[in-house]
Amino acid sequence: MAKAAKYLLIGSTEAYSGKSATVLGITRQLTEQGIEVAYGKPLGTCMSNDATGIVEEDVSFLTNTLGLSATRVLAPILYLDNDTICKRLQGKDETDYSQTIQDYVAQAKGDLIVLEGPGTLWEGSLFNLSIADIAEIVDASILLVARYNSLLSVASLLTAKKFLGDRLLGAVINNIPSKELETVENLIKPYLEQQNIPVLGMIPEDKLLNSVSVRELAKRLDAQVLCRQDRLDLMVESLTIGAMNVNAALEYFRQRENMAVVTGSDRTELQLAALETSTNCLILTGHVPPQPLILNRAEDLEIPVLSVDLDTLTTVEIIDRAFGKVPIHEIIKVNCIVDLMTKHFDFNRLTSYLDLEPAVPAK
Repeated sequence: MAKAAKYLLIGSTEAYSGKSATVLGITRQLTEQGIEVAYGKPLGTCMSNDATGIVEEDVSFLTNTLGLSATRVLAPILYLDNDTICKRLQGKDETDYSQTIQDYVAQAKGDLIVLEGPGTLWEGSLFNLSIADIAEIVDASILLVARYNSLLSVASLLTAKKFLGDRLLGAVINNIPSKELETVENLIKPYLEQQNIPVLGMIPEDKLLNSVSVRELAKRLDAQVLCRQDRLDLMVESLTIGAMNVNAALEYFRQRENMAVVTGSDRTELQLAALETSTNCLILTGHVPPQPLILNRAEDLEIPVLSVDLDTLTTVEIIDRAFGKVPIHEIIKVNCIVDLMTKHFDFNRLTSYLDLEPAVPAK
């Protein structure tokens, strides 16, 4: 008789905590250990449209990146868009999703079914598909990802423990600044362990994972790419506004790395100064075409130049919201995640808690 599959539900205390990255790191490592892993995301939250209809971008990316077969992937049951939510609120959707979720997970084949939960503890409650609901229905263990903000980050995990009880297998503390790593190791981790919240991972902050690609910025800004369409995979780690005099700007630019510089399309000297420093993207506001010498120099230096129909303040706000809050859809980020998880996540402890027997020891 075949062994019943085990279920691991990965949730987070708040949105953009690193849930998808944790799913990717765990699935990659356990697969390499010879454990058959399937992946599903019951609630779709990162949607786009293609010729086949609605696509869950996280599911599509992870499926392709991990090389999972069709029997190892579960597309969402629901997409949390406005239409779906309105139908529920209006009483047009009275579905009891308990049986739906049971049928859903029964489709996947593997030793372990990794489910990516909603963005917060409460998201999905409208459909009785919150993290707690899903875990109860499919008898899943829960691994929570918490983004480190301060010592008060402990409070969210304590609250989660009261709410989730013994289903909480453990926690991953993510995005820890280097100066705080010792505090987390010597103060927070021992305290949480005493509260029966095993800390399986302490992942350091990494600039690359908080960065955003030029392609993503162009998409969010609805920008026109004026040159180097082939370099949109460059990663932007910081944002600078070019609104000062050239000498001051040049000194400031030299202190930054891998930046996007937002400046007026008529500020030719500032644009040239930005191109001569660690700029990965030049974003021009206003409706004046840049001077040919700017595009020629950017072409030579392989720096994309974007033009937007937005004012500077709106442009900056959109870019600011993107940092640390974009999906992990770049291979360079995948490699970074795998490396960080290998170094800072206790896979042996995880497989022990789940009573899984790796064919190959963890690296």
